[in-house]
Amino acid sequence: MSIFEDPDDPGSGDGNGKCNGDDYTGPGTKDTQVQLVISLALGVSAFLAFCILRPRWKSLYAARKRHLDPSIGLPVLPDTFFGWMPALYNITDQQVLASAGLDAFVFLTFFKMAMKLFAVMFFFAAVVLEPINRHYIPDNKTDTASFQLFRQYPTLRNYGHARLFDNNDKDDDDTSFNDNMSYLWSYLVFTYFFTWLALYVMHKETFRVIRVRQDYLGTQSTITDRTFRLSGIPKDLRTEAAIKELVERLEIGKVESVTLCRNWKELDDLVEHRHKVLAQLEETWSVYIAQKPLLVPTAPPIEDSDVTTGRENGEPREGTDEEAAESDRLIGGGWDDPSGGGRARPQTRFWYGFLRLQSRKTDAIDYFSEKLRVLDEKIVAARKRKYDAADLAFVTMDSIAACQMAVQAVIDPHPGRLLTKPAPAPSDVVWRNTYAPRVKRRIRSWTVTVFVGLLTVVWLLPVAFLASVLSICTIRIALPSFADWLKDHEIARTLVQTGLPTIVVSLLNVAVPYLYDFLSYNQGMISQSEIALSTISKNFFFTFFNIFLIFTVFGAVTSIIDVLRNSLKDTTYIAYKLAGKLVELNIFYTNFIMLQGLGLFPFRLLEFGSVSLYPVYRLGAKTPRDFAQIVEPPKFYYGFYLPTALLVFILCLVYSVLPLGYLALGLGLAYFTLGYYTYKYQLLYAMDQPQHATGGAWRMICYRLLLGLVVFQLTMSGFLALQSAFTIALLVVPLLVATLWYSWSFRKQFEPLTRFISLRSIKQGEDVGAEAILDDDFGGGNGGQHERELLRRGSTVDEDREKGLRFVNPSLVVPLQQPWIYKDPPPPLAESEAGDDSPRDSDAPASEREYEPEFQRGLGGGRASRAGTSSNSSSSVSLGDTHIWRDT
Repeated sequence: MSIFEDPDDPGSGDGNGKCNGDDYTGPGTKDTQVQLVISLALGVSAFLAFCILRPRWKSLYAARKRHLDPSIGLPVLPDTFFGWMPALYNITDQQVLASAGLDAFVFLTFFKMAMKLFAVMFFFAAVVLEPINRHYIPDNKTDTASFQLFRQYPTLRNYGHARLFDNNDKDDDDTSFNDNMSYLWSYLVFTYFFTWLALYVMHKETFRVIRVRQDYLGTQSTITDRTFRLSGIPKDLRTEAAIKELVERLEIGKVESVTLCRNWKELDDLVEHRHKVLAQLEETWSVYIAQKPLLVPTAPPIEDSDVTTGRENGEPREGTDEEAAESDRLIGGGWDDPSGGGRARPQTRFWYGFLRLQSRKTDAIDYFSEKLRVLDEKIVAARKRKYDAADLAFVTMDSIAACQMAVQAVIDPHPGRLLTKPAPAPSDVVWRNTYAPRVKRRIRSWTVTVFVGLLTVVWLLPVAFLASVLSICTIRIALPSFADWLKDHEIARTLVQTGLPTIVVSLLNVAVPYLYDFLSYNQGMISQSEIALSTISKNFFFTFFNIFLIFTVFGAVTSIIDVLRNSLKDTTYIAYKLAGKLVELNIFYTNFIMLQGLGLFPFRLLEFGSVSLYPVYRLGAKTPRDFAQIVEPPKFYYGFYLPTALLVFILCLVYSVLPLGYLALGLGLAYFTLGYYTYKYQLLYAMDQPQHATGGAWRMICYRLLLGLVVFQLTMSGFLALQSAFTIALLVVPLLVATLWYSWSFRKQFEPLTRFISLRSIKQGEDVGAEAILDDDFGGGNGGQHERELLRRGSTVDEDREKGLRFVNPSLVVPLQQPWIYKDPPPPLAESEAGDDSPRDSDAPASEREYEPEFQRGLGGGRASRAGTSSNSSSSVSLGDTHIWRDT
């Protein structure tokens, strides 16, 4: 038998010039050991590199910790090689909630829930199910050993085979009550048991998450908790006074303030353009200062100097023109080049005239300084104008209870008018989308949705193409000499057949989320939290549909039409096909989970992308602002990591009862254990979270887990039917109905509590300390401590984040930055210097720190601008040990 032939189907890949679609995606059954070696080699090397670099590169691996308020009480990790691990393990859920917020708590709760669930399932699968399989199912090898960890079971190739093993004389007989097939009843029992166990754990954790969420949000006091979003405002109500009167007439509470969104597009464009010009000016100055003077200047005697005696009083030096004085003002009056022509002034070319067909070179510093001055004047004037009102407003009430009553009520009897929703955090609002017409936002939303659907079909081609190109069958047809070489080198063959397909799928999981994140950002949503949840949904759809369904049900593009045609003739065909293909691809998905957990999680802990790109960013950095952005904490986006974890969860459920299910569950347990501590470290110490979704990802997690249970039950029903155990297969149907009923019940009973705050949970004006989150919500407390130790409620992460914020477009109030040329950042441009004599609210934030991240997100465009945002106040703190700037 050739090494390329499947022992269950010798005709496949026999050199006749044809490749089965089934041959494309499934690696050999002997390759799990090779994948284990590859994964461990990658994981151990990355983990050791992290342990070496962590104490030496704190600006990266402790970037978030260095910016946290010391009063939060997050422990400092030791600098020893492995000493940080026990300290990280001992950090409680209370500390996670207090230091990282509700979204991080919900995200880590999912991983902890999976750890508990798969630990119990692995025990029963290894102790009960696997001995049954080894007793009743013959080994696929001729030379059997006393014990094999990676046992090879027969696979099923064709729909129409009623069973895996020839134990019956008639294919159409029901084998449910056949003594030789009696072990199949254990599959039914464990299908029910594992489904009940998953629902029980999810139900219990949902209660816990809801209680923590309600207590957390009900006992804090932020402007977001008291504000709701009002959309669909008719034209006759588009004034602040009219909206305030309307809401107060509802008699649900007093209105504190109303922010009516207006068409600020002109102002937003000006501020965005100013940021680009400011960056060009700073880069020009950095190039100029970096040049070596051609002549060494000497200080002239004071008596020969033409500096007037009025210099100290702010009068200009003799011989300087108005343009130089303006440049001095723009850069804070700090630059003086006494060497005159000692440095060559940078030049730039600008275009002018009819259709900008004429051009000439000019001094770059003077050119960009003048452009900045003109933009400052335009921005100051634009801030004083009145703009047309939009159909959206943010209404801030005097209490959280009044806000929640408005959000959970129907305000207007007309469809689509005066719709209320919880408001996002002020720093979370995408202001450009607030004044876009509702019709335009809907068109953008539906356009992106249709494009994602078309893109899903387009993904079929590269996914199936890569699967076919990396198969041994295709290699034998295209490169027969290379196939013969692989035949003589077993390790090389297993690397090609095992390592490459799983690595390609893993790389797709890393690359594709960036595209879907870009699409979600341009879908017209109002807040970053909505964008984050939409990114999770899109990326999960890709991983589940393209990586799971295409690889299993269809196998290759050429078989899609056949599968769809057969499914129209027989409604049970997809269930049979799904079950049969999953049995064949158990090694492929086992290797996928192994690589994701053991191989790639240490690379995520290492932050391999940031480490590898740091030299590139360091070489490309020219200005002090560039250097400050390099050492800012990386951003943690849940949409990039959660979909893959959900897919692994579903795969573990699907394979839990099938042969070799204990192996998938054991690797799943390792995946979620490593993932829990990896993400726990990153969320607490290394990375920032730009979104504020108030734990809304939990309902998305639960719905996807319920989808996984449905797939699991369909797979088991099809698998049992393929054994001709039709009675046992039909007994799975009530379980499927019960799961669908629970999904409907979850939507009715639990989902509202993941969106809103119940009125009974609001503790404003009461003794908050007596009603704060208790240790009971976190699994109990220490016996030596107070029995009901309270979580710190004095100032939550959200309260610290939103301190001093208002619902106002940053373009209206953000201080105008001066060029950052030297080591220390310059102060914002004074309003008197910018010519802004417009009145400002006394409680407006005084620094740009609160508004800068949202300004970049709302106006800057894509991910690059969001990830590369810095503020004056934070940048001066983050210079630290890695930023060295020239002294002039």
